[in-house]
Amino acid sequence: MTPSPNPNPPNARMVVIGAGLGGLTVALELARYHPVLVLAKRELGESATAWAQGGIVGVLGDDDSVESHVRDTQDAGAGIVDEVTARFIAERSAQAVQWLVDAGVPFSPDPAGPLGLHLTREGGHAVRRIAHAADATGKAIHDALLERARAHPNIDLRERWMAVDLITSRHLKRRESPRCYGVYALDMDRGRVETLPARAVVLATGGAGKVYRYTTNPETATGDGTAMAWRAGCRVANMEFIQFHPTCLYHPQERSFLITEALRGEGGHLTLPDGTRFMAAHDARMELAPRDIVARAIDFEMKRHGLDHVWLDARHLGEAFLKEHFPTIHARCLELGIDIARAPIPVVPAAHYTCGGVVTDLDGRTDLPGLYAVGETTYTGLHGANRLASNSLLECVVVGCTCAVAIQNQKEMAEPPLPPWDESQVEDADEQVVIAHNWDELRLLMWNYVGIVRTTKRLERALHRIKLLRDEIDDYYANFRVNRDLLELRNLVVCAELIVRSALRRHESRGLHYSRDFPDTLPISFPTVLTRPATSGTKRR
Repeated sequence: MTPSPNPNPPNARMVVIGAGLGGLTVALELARYHPVLVLAKRELGESATAWAQGGIVGVLGDDDSVESHVRDTQDAGAGIVDEVTARFIAERSAQAVQWLVDAGVPFSPDPAGPLGLHLTREGGHAVRRIAHAADATGKAIHDALLERARAHPNIDLRERWMAVDLITSRHLKRRESPRCYGVYALDMDRGRVETLPARAVVLATGGAGKVYRYTTNPETATGDGTAMAWRAGCRVANMEFIQFHPTCLYHPQERSFLITEALRGEGGHLTLPDGTRFMAAHDARMELAPRDIVARAIDFEMKRHGLDHVWLDARHLGEAFLKEHFPTIHARCLELGIDIARAPIPVVPAAHYTCGGVVTDLDGRTDLPGLYAVGETTYTGLHGANRLASNSLLECVVVGCTCAVAIQNQKEMAEPPLPPWDESQVEDADEQVVIAHNWDELRLLMWNYVGIVRTTKRLERALHRIKLLRDEIDDYYANFRVNRDLLELRNLVVCAELIVRSALRRHESRGLHYSRDFPDTLPISFPTVLTRPATSGTKRR
């Protein structure tokens, strides 16, 4: 395969990597002024946004305030939320909801509600402030924004294109301050890596949930943006804080179906097989406690009683209520033989949200000029040690809009010719089974050693094995042509190592990180910020 030509147009466009809420928000705002290329490594509809059930926070009601939302965010974040960030996001929450309304998102209506919207309540929130579209808010948002993006003349949407690595000053072999100039991206349908120059690159690739064996995340959540930014020299923070959603459906045919927080917010009960409620023994807020507390409580009760799962009982809410407010859950469970109006739902915790990521400011700027990031792939300081329910979609819209403004105001830079992707020293892979085996091993060891409850010995064992896996994967990457499975595995092993190294640095239990060796919470704590040594990294093309 010959190296792909470098078109390198004189006015290089903006490249957004990821087609979820964060990426589409940036693209739609930027497209008012510039051509934008949006890359989706699978089908356009496959993103974590489309899977979100609960909703988006909006400080809208007369009984609510920015102060109340900030307080709830800080409480959930267990003492290390950046207050400036939390306030910045909360102050713009009403504007973000209105932006989505204007974009055509069909939120559940309530003529008596603020903005004519029905607001629900979720765990950790003091009041009802969650705008939603029944129990499929993410899909409603994603469908509406995709429709607008498809119709926009300045937006080029490309499916089955996966970013390989960022093109930085290192590739140009120039003695200058580090900068991002574009991205190498694999066109999977043609099997070739293209050189895409860009005035700005935006990482909106989502989280890294697929690093765990059990997750509520879609197949796309392989930590691509975090890994690429780390390899390019950006700082990464708070990777030890992986949110395990308390209630993923426990069913052999549906391993990734989320049972939304809102079902507990509306009065669902967590019970043991005999119907006994157990949350009162763990937290006075019971089922409305923050997710880390509920997840640990379920994990504790499962281990204590030798259970594969616990039950979420919503029968008392009534069939009509469940069908109206949770139609997606009701219908999907019914397909699997569970009538939630007449039987409790078997649930188990699963990896759900990556609270840490690439360090950015409130305009999405990373440490590398020309490189921006939004959404779950980032660390802005909003989520602290645990994410408050429905703050994630809000962060995507708020920072997505500010990021677009920052890129628009970015200083013009010279755009040098970029080197093509070099495949002169590689060959076609002969043993794809190596990738599959390493993928399974990585996810299993992360689940067993770096899960809801951790110990130093488990973390050290995990790190030792991850290093061996990383060396094997790097060697494979250096010698064979790339494909999606190899690239995703390469990114996952980087994220796994970042998670473990961050966890080993935190000598306390806080929020989503619970260590048996350090069960107490320190009176003062700070984010865990990792800086990549200049000489570290893989053999790269």
